[in-house]
Amino acid sequence: MEEMITVKEIDKYFGKKQILDKISFSMGKGQIYGFVGYNGSGKTVLFKCICGFLRVDSGEIWIRDKKMGREIDLLNNAGIIIETPSFLGAKSGYENLDFLYRIRNKKDKKYLQKVLEKVGLDPDSGKKVRDYSMGMKQRLAIAQTIMENPEILILDEPMNGLDKQGVEDMRALFIEEKEKGTTILLASHNKEDINILCDEVYEMDHGRLSKYR
Repeated sequence: MEEMITVKEIDKYFGKKQILDKISFSMGKGQIYGFVGYNGSGKTVLFKCICGFLRVDSGEIWIRDKKMGREIDLLNNAGIIIETPSFLGAKSGYENLDFLYRIRNKKDKKYLQKVLEKVGLDPDSGKKVRDYSMGMKQRLAIAQTIMENPEILILDEPMNGLDKQGVEDMRALFIEEKEKGTTILLASHNKEDINILCDEVYEMDHGRLSKYR
């Protein structure tokens, strides 16, 4: 299996408090990896280190054959949901995606409409994002993560705010992304999400990582 992410003996401290303790793992192409653990166990910090948002104090993170902090500073070709997504509240869902797409010098109205439909949002709705429900904002965040066909998805509690149908829709979407060859890291407190979606599961406890399944 082609390795996409390799983490070697990483430590992370905030002041004198150790948040990540000698964490190591490797993750292959086209697999879904689950991360479970209580709030504050280190899952979000680990994800931020993999993305390059935080620097590790020791150890190494490799994305394919590139070392984070040396060949690359931020995770490229990735869709990321960490904490609450930010959108332009006075714009519609389509306008938000279009704005981000144009930053990359891309323009394809029909494609973006299909992406919105894929996550269950009406691409022709002029409804402003500030008037969206929490579930609609989460669907829009997921649309943003997949719209550029990334190789890697980093998803920290992506089902937050979704109703039962929304959860089922997103599960089907993530399985579809996996079948396309996307590597997915998923943190969730929902055991059903983990059991249904994940090929391997890791547990975080006081900054230490162990194989759960």
